[in-house]
Amino acid sequence: MKTTDNKKETALKQEAKKSGAVKPKSNAATGLTELFEDSLKDIYWAEKALTKALPKMAKNATSADLIEALNAHLTETEEHVIRLEKVFELIGKKATAKKCDAMDGLIEEGKGILEETELGVVRDAGIIAASQKIEHYEIATYGTLRQFAETLGFEEAAALLEQTLDEEKGADKKLTEVAVNAVNLEAAELE
Repeated sequence: MKTTDNKKETALKQEAKKSGAVKPKSNAATGLTELFEDSLKDIYWAEKALTKALPKMAKNATSADLIEALNAHLTETEEHVIRLEKVFELIGKKATAKKCDAMDGLIEEGKGILEETELGVVRDAGIIAASQKIEHYEIATYGTLRQFAETLGFEEAAALLEQTLDEEKGADKKLTEVAVNAVNLEAAELE
């Protein structure tokens, strides 16, 4: 059965080469464990970058509720970094960051919103929008990482990743509440 599976995989790889599939880098992941580790490096970089970006967003916000939400999530984000270091330790790897292009782009988009809006509720609405894009990326990432950890038998790591996933969902919910209950309404009144 294993030989048949290997033949199928070889045939699929040959067909993919013919159809224009992207050629992998020489250090490309070949197994789920490597993909898991690589994804951990990405989100580790992302969380560390957010510890720098969140204070800038809070300094540019005017809504007390938004500032409170951003500062609370900064505290959680600092804990996420520590938690990821524990996950690396649990799987026997050194905590290493690898630039996360997705998070880098989302943070840059957030900076753009600051430059494109006047200080006040419209900027606050933009900060919420940018922050929720970041939260949604993190929710998708932590959900995937938790599942990878479970599949690979890293139960304790999976539990830590689940805890962070829950906090990211909570931050997203809080941002929605701030937007719906105050900021978006106030911004709409300026029309």
